[in-house]
Amino acid sequence: MPRGLWASPHSVLPSPTRSSPPPGRCEAMRMLLADQGQSWKEEVVTKDTWLQGPLKASCLYGQLPKFQDGDFTLYQSNAILRHLGRTFGLYGKDQREAALVDVVNDGVEDLRCKYATLIYTNYEGGKQDYVKALPDHLKPFETLLSQNRGGQAFIVGDQISFADYNLLDLLLNHQVLAPGCLDPFPLLSAYVERLCARPKLKAFLASPEHTNRPINGNGKQ
Repeated sequence: MPRGLWASPHSVLPSPTRSSPPPGRCEAMRMLLADQGQSWKEEVVTKDTWLQGPLKASCLYGQLPKFQDGDFTLYQSNAILRHLGRTFGLYGKDQREAALVDVVNDGVEDLRCKYATLIYTNYEGGKQDYVKALPDHLKPFETLLSQNRGGQAFIVGDQISFADYNLLDLLLNHQVLAPGCLDPFPLLSAYVERLCARPKLKAFLASPEHTNRPINGNGKQ
């Protein structure tokens, strides 16, 4: 049965009929599916449709994204990523690696929350301090890379995991926010280049489906 992904423009989008919603929480899922050679059907829910109420009321936590894999429905972006990780063998080769993948993904979530707070609540007043503190937030990922095959492989082990896609998405966003932010981190810089060169992922990142989406719903990046 086909996979389906329901995504929504951020609530602060100026136009309820905008055809290119921001990537939001779904972009790492899209990267994963594209890189794994999977097809999916995506339905973008407009602000008007969402505010009408029935769809929101039908969602478990009253929010999107919603992911449907056949007759199996999931909510919560990180739960969806973990499901895809298990489905496609992208969750480490054993329990030890799976635990490390979780460590990485939780670290990504911590930084993503900081990033979202900046973008949506304090961009003008907080950007300078955020960028100043950014090296401290990026350093743990450089450390993790250095501990895994000298930084020449993935963030955990010798095969890509769902956490790699999530981290890559976040790093690409930060390169827009603060160009050069990865310069002090040679392993992270090479890691981003290496992942972006994967043929299927490279094609997705160059596609209109990716490039035409604003990074964030309020236009700040």
